[in-house]
Amino acid sequence: MLAVTLAAMTLAAPVGAARAAVTDAFYDRVFVLAAHQKCDLFEPKLIAALDAAALQARGAALRAGTPVADLSAAATRAQARASRTACDDGDLGRVRARVQAGFAGWSRAARMSFPGDHAAWRGDRYASQAVGWRLVQDSATGGSPVRFGLVGVGPTATTPAAVVSFVGRPRPYAARLVMRDQAQAPRVWLTGGGLPPESVRRVFFAAAAHAADPTLLSEGARQGEIWTFSETAADAIAQLDPRETFVVEFLFRDDSVAEARFEAGDFAAGRAFLAMGAI
Repeated sequence: MLAVTLAAMTLAAPVGAARAAVTDAFYDRVFVLAAHQKCDLFEPKLIAALDAAALQARGAALRAGTPVADLSAAATRAQARASRTACDDGDLGRVRARVQAGFAGWSRAARMSFPGDHAAWRGDRYASQAVGWRLVQDSATGGSPVRFGLVGVGPTATTPAAVVSFVGRPRPYAARLVMRDQAQAPRVWLTGGGLPPESVRRVFFAAAAHAADPTLLSEGARQGEIWTFSETAADAIAQLDPRETFVVEFLFRDDSVAEARFEAGDFAAGRAFLAMGAI
């Protein structure tokens, strides 16, 4: 009997569940995706939802203490099971129907929060005429609020950006994203605040800066600047372990650096949620 839990039909990660439970949820989601690749079961928007579900389940399992090797083994088992399952299997047909029924509700979800250890990514699938945050996390440097995420008029055409509202400081001349360089340090780095030594860090400099639209400012801020980054930088964040940290650094003419830390968290799952399209 093919058993796919209700968790496989939603984007909600288990909260406070045992390690086995979150690993099982990840297995379920990988199985459904692998079965789709073989049998073409679902429409594109539903696959985007399942991608988000699988990524969120993986993040939940890692935060629960599941070793990466165990998740890789679970994914291999799920994919092998899907390869052995006939596309006309009756149980697979029932799984397909349950997943489609579950998606009917999530297809109408316009906003969603993706919690991490200490911070959350907030996703927004609304389309509008004004630029807004489609995926965002809040942080600060000193007493100055900083936001980082994806901005756009809709969820599928976005730009990675940081918005800062400095209090009592001159304008920085540059901004950069700093994170683990996976080519030089392939293993997840969880010590030292989640950021590795400088010798194995990867840096992305902002491409442009200008005054931020008021809709992008932190609550209570009256002004701020937006620094935009490449899509390659967003891809690199999405590939980090959900437990890792990345930093936005602002560089000043007096050689000082102001930094704001962010959790990688479920950034990848949030991007997959946006891929479901505007609502």
